[in-house]
Amino acid sequence: MTNIVIFGAGGRAGRAAIREAHRRGHRVTAVVRDPARHSDLAATVVTGDVTDAQSVAQVAAGHDAAINAAVDLAAAPEAFFPTASRALTGGLSLAGVRRLVVVGLASVLPTADGALLMDVPGYPQEYRSFYLGHAALRDGLSEGELDWVVLSPAGDFDHDGAPIGRYRWAAADAASRITYADFATAVLDEIETPKHHGVHLGAEGVRL
Repeated sequence: MTNIVIFGAGGRAGRAAIREAHRRGHRVTAVVRDPARHSDLAATVVTGDVTDAQSVAQVAAGHDAAINAAVDLAAAPEAFFPTASRALTGGLSLAGVRRLVVVGLASVLPTADGALLMDVPGYPQEYRSFYLGHAALRDGLSEGELDWVVLSPAGDFDHDGAPIGRYRWAAADAASRITYADFATAVLDEIETPKHHGVHLGAEGVRL
């Protein structure tokens, strides 16, 4: 049994990770900004701030691994994501937590021809600061001593589809989809048996 702390546990990716972790028999601490809004989470729910290293260290103490799915849409992405990156690297190190799996964004993942998805002609540009914020979080992780990996859909989440039960790693492709449940399987696989380190990978669902 692994003790896992999940930052941003109230979102769809975080909730899917909680369900998959429990299915595998792990203990989960769900970190949210307002526990009163998330009383339905099937986990130990605590208040925490992913942008504050001391808060991260406090809630992560005693855990074996961490998942970060936190986002603050009310904050400027160019400030929120780099600050969160520094707080995670510093706070998790203080807590003695080595393994971190981050829920990332396909926009900053290379396509098959090497171009970043966000630079492909026709890709939406109105959220570019959000894309760059995610990239800054990922890049900042290399400045610490964490054993980290960033996982994202290769394209986007299939918000309403049924889980397929399998996934594969893939280059960024705007048409690619993966359900939250299948994505959570990839996340928990990298917690239980870490195979990738210091990289950003895209995952997509695979039908039998």
